Amino acid sequence: MQQLKGLILSGGRGTRLRPITHTSAKQLVPVANKPVLFYGLEAMSEAGIEEVGIIVAPETGAEIRDAVGDGSRFGVRVHYVEQEEPLGLAHAVLTAEPFLGDDPFVMYLGDNILQGGIRDLVDAFRTHEPDALILLTPVPDPQNYGVAMLEPGARDGSPGRVVALVEKPSEPKSDLALVGVYMFTSSVHEAARAIEPSARGELEITDAIQALVDGGRRVEPHIVRGWWKDTGRLADMLEANRLILDNIERRIEGELVESQTDGRVVVEAGARVERSTVRGPTIIGAGARILDAYVGPYTAIGDGCVVEHSEIEHSILLEGCSVRSLDRRMESSLLGRNVRVFREQRQPRTYRFMVGDNSEITIP
Repeated sequence: MQQLKGLILSGGRGTRLRPITHTSAKQLVPVANKPVLFYGLEAMSEAGIEEVGIIVAPETGAEIRDAVGDGSRFGVRVHYVEQEEPLGLAHAVLTAEPFLGDDPFVMYLGDNILQGGIRDLVDAFRTHEPDALILLTPVPDPQNYGVAMLEPGARDGSPGRVVALVEKPSEPKSDLALVGVYMFTSSVHEAARAIEPSARGELEITDAIQALVDGGRRVEPHIVRGWWKDTGRLADMLEANRLILDNIERRIEGELVESQTDGRVVVEAGARVERSTVRGPTIIGAGARILDAYVGPYTAIGDGCVVEHSEIEHSILLEGCSVRSLDRRMESSLLGRNVRVFREQRQPRTYRFMVGDNSEITIP
């Protein structure tokens, strides 16, 4: 098989993560202090893919270009493809056809994270040379996903094939949901041109894959055994943050002053932790200040944040946040860039927040 290209979808409006995404692309919201989009780019590079197209929206394209640049920091060459309207994944494939040409490619949804990367999957695609390889995982709520039905035996590891796909079925006949990574030959372009928009006005990738199946093309499944996360909702962002932090190694490059760190804690260079307790797995970004505070497990503190006289656990703070004088623990929260949260008077309470960029909360 010839050299694969990569296609990462980073358009869309991110409505499920508002208000965070009112001012930032959802693919650039960080998990464990790294933008979600970067995990996909790293996965492409590790799989030996050298050319990557990124689908961007007019509203957030400039921000993504600024963050990613030409791709050299990831070991890839990046091309940007603007999709004027989010009209479906198959529409994004057609929009990128001038970049993709006749080359086979890997399509990766830019707000997804897949444990273990995609190197083995790319190798399998190159070796078996199907017309499409799709990733599937069992889910408890298949009515919320694109779902695949397989021929008998495929799920148990025999070389079965996909026989049908349905987008968000009201009565699912399978619990196997499509994971946000797909591998295609150029035959998918013809399939995408052959379908009609769905009831929600989009060209669905499930319909394009079904067109491949109906046309006698070979579509192979791969059941994902590790974890996969679509980070489009707050709960999913926090869960992805937890899963990634579970794999960090302890590293203290910042300054600890009369402080205790337990377990897998990362304190980046330039950060200062003073008279505080930090329990891992936790990451504290460069230039952050933790003063007379407690930072509990599964927390990612962004660059330049300040946490003072407060307790935080299982939360994500984007760069420049400050949290001061909270009497009770803040948990399961996501604070946008430069958010300020503080109390004027002290009362015991537990807080949960999801706050957009450049906000301020004063608690009386």
